[in-house]
This record gives sequence, structure tokens and C-alpha cells, in this order.
Amino acid sequence: MEKLDLLAIGEVMAELRRDDGSGFAVGFAGDTFNTAVYTARAMGASAANVGYFTRVGTDPLSSDLIALAKDENLDTHHVAQDHDKLIGIYAVSTDSTGERSFSYWRENSAARQLFSHDESVNALPAARITYLSGITLAIISAPARRRLMDHLAAQSATGETLVAFDSNYRPKLWEDQATARNVMAEMWEIADIALPSIDDEMDLFGDTSEDSVISRFSKKAWHACAIKRGVKGPASLTLAASDMPDFPPAARVVDTTAAGDSFNGGYFAALLQGKMEAECLLGGHNLASLVVGAPGAIIAK
Repeated sequence: MEKLDLLAIGEVMAELRRDDGSGFAVGFAGDTFNTAVYTARAMGASAANVGYFTRVGTDPLSSDLIALAKDENLDTHHVAQDHDKLIGIYAVSTDSTGERSFSYWRENSAARQLFSHDESVNALPAARITYLSGITLAIISAPARRRLMDHLAAQSATGETLVAFDSNYRPKLWEDQATARNVMAEMWEIADIALPSIDDEMDLFGDTSEDSVISRFSKKAWHACAIKRGVKGPASLTLAASDMPDFPPAARVVDTTAAGDSFNGGYFAALLQGKMEAECLLGGHNLASLVVGAPGAIIAK
């Protein structure tokens, strides 16, 4: 099979969102899945070679998710279906500023069984970039987490893939903060491409300022690194201030659900197409600015 440009690993859930009437609209989302979709869209159908690695059920929602992924030009050959598990579900609501709150039903999610056996990591296909997040690591068992991280460390060391990571810290998914901090710190040592958010890093590692986060990431030589700062635009470790593009604010903010995920997608698309750092940063920022102006994690094409 042809080597993928990007392989994203994680969980997809059914998204329940109140519509304009009295009911709910059903969609699908998940941080790494959102990024995979937006990467494929930004690259264009003829150029995209993006795969998704997860487990879902055999229920109707799982089948609809697979159909959606195919429609978004994602390679779904590595989406496994479990007969005794389901797809996770979450409901989201947003306030007047676009900030969101969530309710989850994911205890029986098939994705929680990812990498539960020694040989399961060998099913990961070859890719130029392999992408995962802190949520990917949080939802799986500690042995599965160890198995996946060891595999990715070995692949990165041999140059088989560039490992990309976004900490995407969600405290409720972790056993405790100390475990999350230790796992994330090790994952940053493994990763070749860093796409952290300032707020997540400050919450998890206790940094007292943006400069502290930037200084910490500056201590490693990355293949690529973009530190997300919301409406202020991303920070770069390599570009001089005079070479940084302008990052205009979004025209309107309706829903910030996938702001960081869509930034990652725009950034990956530009990076995979060989664009320079300023173009990668701007590609991510512009796509995120578009996405926050519409409801839902994955906006209409």
C-alpha cells in the first residue's frame, strides 16, 4: 500500500448538537479526526493521502461515520469494527461567545480498545507523518499507551515517520494530573512536530506565562513547531519577528470547538506541500478562523 502523507490516530464520536428547532443535529467529531478531515480538505481531493486509525462499532452511527470519512477522502482501511463495542457519543452546547461545554457517553467506545494487544501496533500503516494527541493517549489503557509510545519512538528514531503531537489536555480523561504530565513530557521528547496550545501547556505544566511555554519548547530542535495562542495567532520558534505574517482575527466567532484541530489541519496541509514556515502558520490560522465562524467541529464543505 502507498505510504500515507498523514496518518491520524484517535477516537471519533457522534456529536449531538441542538439545532435551530427543538431537536438535535447529529454529526461526527474527535480532535485527531477533525484534523485529518481538515488536512484532506486543505490539500484538495486529488492531492490528499490522509488515513485515519481507530476502532468503532457495527452500529448504524459507526457505519455512518465510516461513510462520512470516505466522503471526506480519508483512507478508512485502518478503521476496525468491533461487534461488542459502540462509537462514543457527546453532546455540546455553546455560549454567546462561542465557548463550549460537553457531556460524554464514551465508556463503551471501541476506540478505548486501541493497542490492547502486543501485535496491534504493527497494524499502523506507513506514513510521512503520524499524528496523535493527548486525548488519544488518555482514552487507552496504560499498557496500550506504553506500547504505542515505544513503537512511535522507534519509528521516529529510524526515520520511518515524523511523529506529530498536540497535547490537547483534558483533565477528566486522565487518571490524575501527575500521570498526564509524565506521559505528555515523554511524548514531547518523542515527537518531531509540536503543535501545542498555550493554555493546555500552562494548565498541565504550571507555566506562569506564554514566554515560559515558548522558552521550554525552544530547548529542543524540532522538525516543525507551532505554538497556538488563539486569536493572537501562533508563535514560531524559528521565524524572526519581522518575518512573521499578520494573523487577522476571525470575522465572527460562533463555535470554537475545533479551532486547534483545524489549525493543525491547515498547518499539516501546507507542511506536506513543502511550503515555508510562515505559509504553514498562516494556513493553519486562516483555516481555524474560518471554522470558528460556523457551528460544529466539522463545518459544511
